[in-house]
Amino acid sequence: MAYRHIEVTRLAGGCGAEVAGVDLAQPLDAAVVGEIRRAIVDNLVLFFRGQAGMRDADQVRFASYFGSFGRDPFVEGEETHPNVIKVAKEADEGAKPTFGGNWHSDWSFLPTPPAFTLLHARELPPHGGDTLFANQYLAYETLSDGLRRTLDSLRAVYWAKAYAQGGAFHDNSNARSMKVRHDPSDMVETLHPVVRVHPESQRRALYVNTAYTVRFEGMTEHESQPLLEFLYDHAVRPEFTCRFAWSPGALAMWDNRCLQHFAINDYSGHRRELRRTTVLGEAPIPFSAAPA
Repeated sequence: MAYRHIEVTRLAGGCGAEVAGVDLAQPLDAAVVGEIRRAIVDNLVLFFRGQAGMRDADQVRFASYFGSFGRDPFVEGEETHPNVIKVAKEADEGAKPTFGGNWHSDWSFLPTPPAFTLLHARELPPHGGDTLFANQYLAYETLSDGLRRTLDSLRAVYWAKAYAQGGAFHDNSNARSMKVRHDPSDMVETLHPVVRVHPESQRRALYVNTAYTVRFEGMTEHESQPLLEFLYDHAVRPEFTCRFAWSPGALAMWDNRCLQHFAINDYSGHRRELRRTTVLGEAPIPFSAAPA
């Protein structure tokens, strides 16, 4: 599609586009915001390079164009704004887990998970630290007709298993670089549809991930595991993905309702810091409740 106010360049067949011609450190008018919203519906994840002048207040203003702020469990916000969190790993943390270092959709165990996530690069390693994204529309659409019909009516149990005992932050190993908090209320189970309908595109997306999906409703974990393992592998096939190599000041904005992402932990000995903000989404819409 043609854009009048921004330049959009597709990066990969699966998803992802770079956006030029906009300074996110400045207020944006409605026409520009409208084109960015259309671009993210079309491309699922957008990358804005050269935004080194952007600060937390600018990130907050930009995020607010797309909705109200989402809740970020397990990590405290910065003094600059409660909805800006620091995502960091120190140079001497070695092989310790990276925040976001598995395939997932952000906070998908919450009753109303984030619609969008924004991540702004503040300090980068000289190499590595890329982020992968996988298109979950394609993950759904490339399944067989029979399996799609089965999944359309299923729900699954989600909970913050990645943060349970033995998981990320359990031993406060990242507490030095990130403001970790523990709240038992974040460890409750939530039911979501296995296939969700995007409220803007009206397309169906697969919505299970290895970080937060536990089992299918009405089944045990053991019974659920074979099909879930197949879906986890299928969802991130290379042809569904794009890979973003961060550059100083770059900002990524992605749609959690139709994407998974993965932060690659390959920069041991170097520091990496980004600032993250989430925009609140709706409760996932099942296929049975979608408009005809």
